[in-house]
Amino acid sequence: MPGTNPDEAMRVIAGELPGFPHLLELPGRGPGADMVGRTAGLLVGIPAEITPRGWRLAERPGRDLSRAQSMLSTDLDVMEEVLEGYHGPLKIQLCGPWTLAAALELPRTLNVAVADPGAVVDLTASLAEGAATHAADVAKRVPGAQLIVQIDEPALPAVAEGSVPTASGLSRLAAPEEDVLRERLAQVIASTGRYTIVHCCAASVPFSLIRLAGAGGVAFDLGQLRRGEEDGVAEVAEAGQGLLVGAVATGPAPAPAAGTAANGTQGTASQGRLNPDDGSTEARDTADRVIRLYQRLGLPLATLAAQAVITPACGLAGASPAQARAVLTRCREAASMVPELIEGTGETS
Repeated sequence: MPGTNPDEAMRVIAGELPGFPHLLELPGRGPGADMVGRTAGLLVGIPAEITPRGWRLAERPGRDLSRAQSMLSTDLDVMEEVLEGYHGPLKIQLCGPWTLAAALELPRTLNVAVADPGAVVDLTASLAEGAATHAADVAKRVPGAQLIVQIDEPALPAVAEGSVPTASGLSRLAAPEEDVLRERLAQVIASTGRYTIVHCCAASVPFSLIRLAGAGGVAFDLGQLRRGEEDGVAEVAEAGQGLLVGAVATGPAPAPAAGTAANGTQGTASQGRLNPDDGSTEARDTADRVIRLYQRLGLPLATLAAQAVITPACGLAGASPAQARAVLTRCREAASMVPELIEGTGETS
């Protein structure tokens, strides 16, 4: 979310998403509130510190780590207060093992942890332990919540494709074997014992790898989805796993690509862009986009409402407060329209 006020952000989240709130994140507060820094604060036995280039594994805990942990503690206190008495699904999120390994530099070298398989093993084990502790803490704070853990893996495609640059930038780090990619991700997914989704808003989402790692669902950006990747979405859905469809983006709508039909996959990407003054027509358009996805994939519309969640395309930290609130409103309104729109298609069974 945008801004620096945890109480204000959490109240917007709870107000606009009363049936599915999430723990706030405010990266605008600086290092330690960002995805990597916040997750580094959860690691067990592996300290980290901030450098001019980003986060780096350290020899001992310092002020940077204390600041990250303090901000998370504040956010948890605010969440507990705002959601007092709440019963229902509640989402928390943390950086996944491969994105973390692609972001954290190794000590005494400028290479990131992905370059060292042993460091990845240690980092994954530490993250799994920290994730379990974090989830247990949230469950105690909001005892009526049905906890859902989101693992953010925006760098997973780059790691899997071997496109993470070396320290010099002159070459790329070798891609780990697919079974190693899957096993490390599976270790963190299994660590909390909660329903877990993997979020990847990059292009070329490895749907099959995520599905086989045991995720309960996959969160992706509908505007980034390429035609060749739609089979992966269908496999996830047919396996009974959840789909969190990023169908609402912020910012000005780009011009459609040349030669792309207005109702094609790429053309519809711009239709999810949000103007803060949009109303119910735009919410209906968003719901229609998700329904059309199911229709293209040949999936039964009768399963959509129970299986899919309409979400923002990615994080809202770069949006204005008005845009962020409007995005959450549109997601909620679009979701409420889905059953009626499906009924209108005559494909409810």
